[in-house]
Amino acid sequence: MIAILMAAGVAMFASLATTRVLMAIFKKLGKGQPILGAEDRGPVQHMSKQGTPTMGGIAILFSAAFGWLVAHLRDGLPFSDQSMIIWVAVFVLATIGFLDDFLKVQRQHNRGIFWKKKGYITFGICLVLTWWLHAATGVSETLSFTRSDLPGITFTWPLFVIWTALMVWGTSNAVNITDGLDGLAAGSATFGFVAFTVIGYWAFRNPHLYHSVINPLDLAVLSAALGGACGGFLWWNAAPARIFMGDVGALGIGTALGLLAVTTNTHLLLPIICGINVFEAGSVAVQMGVFKASGRKKRLLLNSPIHHHFEQKGWPETTVIIRFWIISAICVATAIAIFIADFTDMQNLARLRR
Repeated sequence: MIAILMAAGVAMFASLATTRVLMAIFKKLGKGQPILGAEDRGPVQHMSKQGTPTMGGIAILFSAAFGWLVAHLRDGLPFSDQSMIIWVAVFVLATIGFLDDFLKVQRQHNRGIFWKKKGYITFGICLVLTWWLHAATGVSETLSFTRSDLPGITFTWPLFVIWTALMVWGTSNAVNITDGLDGLAAGSATFGFVAFTVIGYWAFRNPHLYHSVINPLDLAVLSAALGGACGGFLWWNAAPARIFMGDVGALGIGTALGLLAVTTNTHLLLPIICGINVFEAGSVAVQMGVFKASGRKKRLLLNSPIHHHFEQKGWPETTVIIRFWIISAICVATAIAIFIADFTDMQNLARLRR
């Protein structure tokens, strides 16, 4: 538990400091986030945010990695293969996001070079990374809900790689879609990392029931570090934001959430933990579906993702953010409750067998 608290605390303070430094650097360079205008059906009410420093996700990820490393100064916490692969995956996807952010800032247009190809590129990378996770570690190859044997459907390794790549790819893109209001993505991600910290620590304390989770304490420390870093970043990213996380942060954070679900055997619990991200990404999919089905004449929402729809309905931005945070907290609390309820059932069943 001390290592978890250490990772979260160090990452939070490091994120507070490094985000402030990044803000000063980007402000001095004189270029910031471009905002889509009315001609692109963008959120015109956000045009005042044009030029706000972006790419703050750099501070989140490096601060989290620093907190995770510092926690390993304590004896008894080994570096795990799974955690190290997660970090590689996080920084690889974050690099794609950084390139896109950099080009947006340079061109002063909200669509980078990877606008139409980014989905294919990131999915291909996810396939390689999940194959590596499968080949190099003892990750369970079953479809899981709260543990590896529930429902326990065994995948062939190619199907497992494709399935987990879709999980990671989908989560990274869903977090990216959510990152449209000040603090919305960072706040909801903090809740998600709290959930995986609890799950990892619970598995560490009960190895007889979660024996298929490899080095769960290190996974809990990693999750705590990312949660702490997101919390520190929120100090500057809360409305009115003085810096945005950018694609570099959103893709890195989403990748971490997806891979934590893979390594803690909570595949089907992930959509509940990241319920607000599913809601946001789903709103875009539904909007596009209705638009195309109507011959490009009708839209279900006033704007998408759905947080912009509620803004168009007259909700103040802070109202949308706080209400969506509440939804995210409810989703995370529900997921943790389901996980603990299943744990209680397993404990009771074990007692009966004795």
